[in-house]
Formats: sequence, C-alpha cells, structure tokens
Amino acid sequence: MADFKALETFLWVVNLGSFRGAAQKLNTTQPAISQRIAQLEQEMGVRLLQRDRRMASPTTAGRQMLVYAEKLIGLRSEMMAAVGDRSAMRGVLRLGVAETIVHTLLTRLIKHVNISYPNLSLEIEVDITPNLNARLQAQEIDLAFVLGPLSTSNIRNRVLCDYPVGFLASPSLGLGNDLLSIHDLAKFPIITFSRKTRPYEIARSLFNRPDLPPIRLHASASLSTVMHMAIEGLGIALIPTAIIENELADGRLQLLNTNLQLQPLTFSASWLASPDTAAIELVAGIAAQLAQNSPLVDEPASPGH
Repeated sequence: MADFKALETFLWVVNLGSFRGAAQKLNTTQPAISQRIAQLEQEMGVRLLQRDRRMASPTTAGRQMLVYAEKLIGLRSEMMAAVGDRSAMRGVLRLGVAETIVHTLLTRLIKHVNISYPNLSLEIEVDITPNLNARLQAQEIDLAFVLGPLSTSNIRNRVLCDYPVGFLASPSLGLGNDLLSIHDLAKFPIITFSRKTRPYEIARSLFNRPDLPPIRLHASASLSTVMHMAIEGLGIALIPTAIIENELADGRLQLLNTNLQLQPLTFSASWLASPDTAAIELVAGIAAQLAQNSPLVDEPASPGH
C-alpha cells in the first residue's frame, strides 16, 4: 500500500514539475525521488508521470491519483493539527515578512510559536511585498506576511489587520497642529519606503499633480533610515503610524493634521495552496489573532508558570 512519503513525493513532483525541484523541497536526492515514484507506480500498476529531461507531468492516471493523494495528505495534516501533540509539529517554516510587520507583530508571534510549538523553527526573511510574492511563487518561502491579499489563484490568504498611514514630521519643522493641505505638505520632501511599495505609490499619486511643484521623494527600503531622516527634519514621512508609537510618545515625531483621506494598508498572511499546510495555517492563524488582539485559543503559559 502506498505510504505517505511516496504520496507526498508524488505531489511535490507534480506541483514543482520536476524531480530535481521535489528533491530540493524534500531535502533529498533525485535518485531517492525517482525510487519513490517507481515504487509508487509499481504498487499502483500504472504509469503516473510523463518524464522528459526537464519536466515531469501527470499522466491521465496520475491526474486521478493526484485527487486522492491531495485528500489523503490533507486529512493527515488535519489529523495531526487536531489530535497530535504540539511537540510533534516540527521542522522549519520559512517566513517572509514586510518590514511593517517586523516592527508591530513579529516579536509577539515568535514568542508564541516558541512556547506553543517548541520543535517548529522559523527562518525569517525581510523584504518588500513584490519580492516576497515572487519568492512565495518560487517556493523559496512557505508563508508571507505582506500587503495583500495577494490575488494569484494558487495563493491562499488570511487577512491580518489594517494599519493606518499618516504624515509624520519632526516638531523642528514647525508644522504644529494646524490643518495642512496637500499644498502645505508639498513644500517639503516626502520620505517613505522604496519603489514598488504601497506607501511609495500613494505618495506618487497624491503629489503628481500639475498644480503642485515637482515631488521631492526620498525612498528607502530601511525603516530606520526613513525614521532617522524624518526625526532629523529632512522631510515629512509617509508611513504606517503603528510603527512609530515610541517616537510619537517621546515627541521626536508628530502626526500631522491633514485634510487628506488615506486608505489604510491591509496586511495578509499568504501561502501557496497545498494539501500539507498544517503548520503554515497554524502560524497564520496565530498571527491573525495577535494582529487583531483577539484571545488566542489555548493560550500558552509563559515559561516558569
């Protein structure tokens, strides 16, 4: 009878389109992948995959097999999540995060995962949403916390939260609490995240008007650089307000009062559709509850309690 390892191997060969890709994903060798597929085909008595030098695709029987393999692997994941011991959830989950999430949610998430699933390791990459989306599609990461939801058909999303965006400046600029128009703001350089990010696009669309002077837009992929420039009075920052609570509290930055309506940034947990996503969906669920300040189911106790 076909075992779960063989079924999982078959699924990854089909999903990635090659034995090499499946070997890399499953951290084994191509000969080992070939042997598992050969044994599975022998047990089933039919050829499941068409092979050429670069690609592998399912035969007619393979497409039928795929339906049942996905159901079986999915049921196994569901069973492990519902019944299994937390310590049985093990391995490495490759997590990509936008920098806003680093400064708002990530620390609490890591603490909770460490306590709840002590044998599950997180490998964390920080990047902008377009790059994380590309890496998710290339299966270089397993889960991404990004501006979303991502609209690709093979990606599943869970909304995390909305973060308001605001204009922030050093009190040294003397802008006070007066209601500021876009013409008032346009007198200063605008500082925000790098190209291809939503805040950058918001800034471009707001200030790209014929009745305004040419926009002076300073962009950086580093949040610390953006904040430092704003604190030093080099311009007005356009960033999510949730990430600068300390700077607002100690008076290094102030939230400007404007007549502009800015859409909040919606962040989502996004992952590729696959039958075996139990760990991914658990971490996404924890992140969503933390982001929304909802009570966590089966809240873990702190160490020593």
